[in-house]
Amino acid sequence: MKVLLIGNGAREHAIAYKLKENLSVKLYNFASDHNPGLVELCEEIKIGKTTDLNQILNYAQLIKPEFVWIGPEAPLAAGIVNLLAENNIPSIGPLKDLALLETSKAFTRNLLIDNNIQAYPKFKIFTSADGLEDFVKQLDQFVVKPDGLTGGKGVRVQGDHFEDREEGISYAKEMIVKDGRVVIEEKLIGQEFSLMSFVDGEHLVHMPLVQDHKRAYVDDKGPNTGGMGSYSDANHLLPFLEKKDVEVAQKINEKIIEILPGYKGILYGGFIAVKDGVKLIEYNVRFGDPEAMNLLSILKTDLAEISQAIVNCTLDQINVEFEKQATVCKYVVPEGYPENPVKDQIIDVSAVDQSKVQLFYASIDKKGDTLYLKGSRAIALVAKANTLEEAEKIVQKEIVKIKGPVFFREDIGTKSLIDKRIESLRKIRNG
Repeated sequence: MKVLLIGNGAREHAIAYKLKENLSVKLYNFASDHNPGLVELCEEIKIGKTTDLNQILNYAQLIKPEFVWIGPEAPLAAGIVNLLAENNIPSIGPLKDLALLETSKAFTRNLLIDNNIQAYPKFKIFTSADGLEDFVKQLDQFVVKPDGLTGGKGVRVQGDHFEDREEGISYAKEMIVKDGRVVIEEKLIGQEFSLMSFVDGEHLVHMPLVQDHKRAYVDDKGPNTGGMGSYSDANHLLPFLEKKDVEVAQKINEKIIEILPGYKGILYGGFIAVKDGVKLIEYNVRFGDPEAMNLLSILKTDLAEISQAIVNCTLDQINVEFEKQATVCKYVVPEGYPENPVKDQIIDVSAVDQSKVQLFYASIDKKGDTLYLKGSRAIALVAKANTLEEAEKIVQKEIVKIKGPVFFREDIGTKSLIDKRIESLRKIRNG
């Protein structure tokens, strides 16, 4: 079974690792750069721009894969699924107009309103600065969201990324000039969580819940990143959520697929539990990174079989199972990340016990037997265990063995941080 995988981050390393558990899979990779983890798993790696659709098509026609797995959002936004479909090559990922769920925040907010899905904050879409200041005055605090893709780093939140109204308005005006429009929303106070679902165009299979940690430093301090790590619990819920919160999020994902028939791949809802229930922050149209590492490490069902079911619209005919284990994922990142990261420095993982944790390579170069930092998130370490506490201790014990100019968030998955989140949401909801 030939499979073509697009992308070269840790998420793609995790997808590849899981696909290769099926011994019949021969994996090929189209990527913007070599990933040492993918080099070991793939028959061949073709280097090119992952938004160069014709080059991807040519490579796919050469190797004739059973299906193509698209890891990152950029090729989906560019319409790679459409082009492959026109040439009778199936993909794991949505068509371009359905990928608007991620590529346009305005599209998604309007979709909720038009279909009476009451899961959005107060918001307004601006294509000019007219009325911007008046709307902001109606909100206690606000969030500025560029309409398009920003790699998880473009959204700015009052109190976190800017202090006063004027600074936020100034950034909003910049985004209007740059993108032609911007979304202004009230700031939601609560606890964020991710619910991802496999989708075959008609049927959904929900995955366990995960919580990501966007901020660079311990205690949710510092600038936003692509994600410093994440955890999932053994019961597939999260410690701060109630069962009804999960049900609301699941129903929203299900409703979206009713509205957008034909959507295939991964539907990733970024939700927040607030005082009066659950709201949708945003949708992504592919696996989250780092959340994919948590979920794929406990996926019991063959990912190649799930992929075929997505392609054939038969997800309802297979039993998708996840182990009842907790997972903790922590990223090591270069010193100075995300604003001024060191590059081309040696990182040494030889002391890590890889029978205890899985290593997924991201922004890493390999020359000979030596690994080098390339300036972004470097390596994700994932452990699974019966409890969160055990999983966190395993990751922590191994991650400190990594040598090089790197740092990581030691608080991810710890009881003290999770207890803070439980208490924070309790106060928000109970006053």
